[in-house]
Parts: sequence; C-alpha cells; structure tokens
Amino acid sequence: MNPPAATLEFARHAAALRYENLPSELVVLLKQCVLDTLGVSIAASTLAPEANIVADYVRALGGQGGTTLWGYGGKAPAPWAVFLNGSLGHMVDYDDVGAGGHVSICTVPAAFAVAEERGGVHGRDFLAAIAAGTDIHTRLNAGIRIPDWTIAEGWFPTQMFGYLSGAATAARLYEADEALMENAFGIAFTQLSGSRQMAVGEATHLRAMQAGFAGQGALLAVELARRGIVGSKAVLEGRYGLYKTYVRTDPDWDAMLGGLGTAFPLLELHGFKVWPACGYTRATNTAIRELRTRHGLSPEEVESITVIGGTGATQLLSEPLASKRRPKLAIDGKFSIPFTSAVMMVKGNVTLRDYTDEGLRDSTVLAMADRVSYRLDPDAVAPVGGYSSLSRPTVEVLTKDGRTLSCRPDGVPGDPEHPVSNELLEAKFRDCVSFSARPIPPDNVDQAIALVQDLEHVDDVSRIVRLLVPEA
Repeated sequence: MNPPAATLEFARHAAALRYENLPSELVVLLKQCVLDTLGVSIAASTLAPEANIVADYVRALGGQGGTTLWGYGGKAPAPWAVFLNGSLGHMVDYDDVGAGGHVSICTVPAAFAVAEERGGVHGRDFLAAIAAGTDIHTRLNAGIRIPDWTIAEGWFPTQMFGYLSGAATAARLYEADEALMENAFGIAFTQLSGSRQMAVGEATHLRAMQAGFAGQGALLAVELARRGIVGSKAVLEGRYGLYKTYVRTDPDWDAMLGGLGTAFPLLELHGFKVWPACGYTRATNTAIRELRTRHGLSPEEVESITVIGGTGATQLLSEPLASKRRPKLAIDGKFSIPFTSAVMMVKGNVTLRDYTDEGLRDSTVLAMADRVSYRLDPDAVAPVGGYSSLSRPTVEVLTKDGRTLSCRPDGVPGDPEHPVSNELLEAKFRDCVSFSARPIPPDNVDQAIALVQDLEHVDDVSRIVRLLVPEA
C-alpha cells in the first residue's frame, strides 16, 4: 500500500484554512498562546544573558527590514528578527508546551513577522495562520507511535517540526495557494535539524534557541518559495522524507491526517506552564507541592528526596547528579530536576527569580538539592506521544523522623485536564513583560492585553507589537 500524499494534503489544508473554520474554543486557546508567547519572549531580554549576544548579532547585520526585535526595539529583516524573537521564546523556559514540544514559539513569532512586513493583517487571518501552523505541528507528532520517541531517536520536536509549522503559518499569511505552500514545505524540510545532543549533560544555549533556527528557516523558505524557488516534494511520506530519515519508521497516517480541517488535536494536548522551567520538571514540582500540602511538610523535616522513574527525559534532567545539583547558568537550572525540586521544596513555588544569579546561589536551595537523587524504575512503561505531561515519576520523601511519603501525580497544572485561568495567564504576562529591556508603560501593557483578548476584531495586529516595544 502506497502512503497517502500527506505533504500535499497538509499544504492544501494550511492554504485553505479560514477563521470561520475554527472552533470557538480553539480561538480562545490561540489568543492565550499569543499573549503567553509575547510575555515569555520579552522577559528573556533581561533574564537570559545569551539574549543580548543574539540581539547584538542581529542588529550588527543591518539590512532593510520591518520586523521588530522584541524586548529591545529596532527592526531587522524578517528571518533575522524571527531568529532572535523565536530564540527569546524559550530562553526562560516558560513558554507553553504540548505534543511536539513548544508549538507557539515556532508559529507566533513568524506570524507577527509577516504581519509587520505586510501591514494591515486582520486578527482573523492572523489566528487562522497560527491555527494552521500549530495544527500541522501537533499532527506531525501524532503520527509517531514510538514510546518516548524524542529520547529514543534523539530529536527535539520543537525545532524539527518548527521549520514546517512556521512555514505553514507564514505562507498562510501571505495567502499562499497549495502549490506555493508545498514548495515552502520542501524548502523548509531541507533545513531540518534539532538533535537532542544540545541538552546532554549540562545544558547549552542552543537548547534555548530551537525556535530561532526553525523560525528563521521557515521565513527563508516562504520568501524563496514566493520568488519561485521549487522545493522538494513529498517531504513527509517520501523515500527520504521526514519519517523515513529522522524517525526511521512509517507514521500512523490515520492519526496524522484524520479529521484534517475539522478536528484540532491542539485542544486536547496543549498546556501552559505555571513554573519557568523545562516541561519535564512539572511532574516533580506537582508531586512535591502535593506532599507539602497533604502532610504539612516543611523543608526542615526533609532527610532526602528521591525521584523514581518517569520518562527518559526525567532521567536526562536528573543526571549527572553533581552538575544538576549545582547549575552554573539559568538554563542549567531550568533543565535540572534536582535543583528545581529543591526550589519547590524550600519555597513552595518556582519563579523567574529563582534562576537569576542570586537564585542559583541560594544556599538553602543548594543544601536541599544535595538531598535530591534519581532512581530508575525498571517496570516503568514509556509513554507514546512525546508530551511532557505524560511523564509520571514518583517522588519519595524520607523525613528526619523516619516517615516515607510518596506521590505520583496524575497530571500537572496547566495541562488540558488541569487548565489555567485567563487571570493567571494575564498575571504571568504582566510579570514577564516587567523584565523587558525596553521598559513598557503600564497603559501599553493594558492595551496590549485588551487587543489580544479581542484579537478576532483587530484590524492590524502589528499594533500589539508597537505597544509592547515602544519606540525610544
């Protein structure tokens, strides 16, 4: 049996999708994605030291362009602005998360870039474009049925799928037909990357820049396709396509293509972070918070904390133990279960300030981190789906008076089964933009929130960027 023409079907779907096709609950979710992505990206402009390096590099390139550099101000050509803005989106590791990694940072920066380049982009078209990109991104992941596949095959799906989802978003805003969309996919596919080697051992800056590379490549693909460059065909189902080359197996075509244009898996799989760290720290945070609450547990009572089982990523974030207990950089701390678990046990919460230089040196937290260890569970069954909310480690606390307390959470705050409120996301946004390198007047913040909440009626979405990155 020959595989379906999946690439062409996706191209046709992305080109044809209209606002009127979107379920009302998806519109609400997408507006939340837009607000959340803008906030966490702008926060990185002062909270992530590597942000200044990337921003300085992009500004030094010069060139004509009309796309704003978030948090900093100034403009650059769209691919380079998205290289910065997409990278900012993951630098504080507070961005939303779902099946296929972090879908919004691969689509929202690309959408705003095209909106600024074109001008006069209506909020309804903007939402339809992001819907197309996030739907394709999520479905690309849905086709993979290998247990714990991102660890087994060694890929970050955010970056690998982001080239294609970003291209779908940008091309849709340029009103591409299915032929141009297919060429954009082919050019984007040629650039695919995202090896998990960037996160082995101590984390690297490249782990935070996944969507920067993907977004830049997506914009480049669309711009070349619009100028007549012909891209590779059948890049999903082909002999050397995505699944044969990168995943090394045939996908579940029904899971990938079923209900295309009528069902949106994002609604069932997408979540928001309430803590600014890697998604795989959420389960351990949830368990520790539950143990603190259920048993009235204080940090002074804790003899040791053992994290047991979970996914391959749980182990990856726990080893090597010595360096995970003593992160040197914010990104190291955010990618460390021992350190982040220690913060939660000591403070009962995890915030952006816990990963500042001062937070990383907190002696009480470091003393608690020395009591955190990891143990494999030989009977654990690896989940299928590549979604961090599927991780179910057990957290076991031994108290100084000899009690053993344990918790294995059935979900995490912010996942689809435990959604967060608009009020929480708005508060998170306000906190994030307070760290902007270019200060934002409070009234501008209020206006930007109001515009995003009413996005389907906004006649020019670039107004939102102008409010959040005011001219000096």
